[in-house]
Amino acid sequence: MSIVQTDDVLGGEPRIDGTRVGVRHIAARVIDGGRSPAHVADQFDVALAEVYESLSYYDDHIDEMRALEEEHDAAFDRVRGSSLKPNEPVS
Repeated sequence: MSIVQTDDVLGGEPRIDGTRVGVRHIAARVIDGGRSPAHVADQFDVALAEVYESLSYYDDHIDEMRALEEEHDAAFDRVRGSSLKPNEPVS
């Protein structure tokens, strides 16, 4: 299996071994973005089989993937809420 998780890469999210390409990155482009698996493999410079393995992992671990997406969205909202807005004076 070429899907691995290590704490020091992508915050421990599942990814293709030897890369920083996360399973969520693959799924976002294929499932949400409507790109073909072949296009995504070419885009990320990974094997087509690794794209399919990522999609299979995503499907087999859908609850984990959704929880990661929720965590990512919440972190983004926190950062967005604390950043300066246009025309906001800097103290």
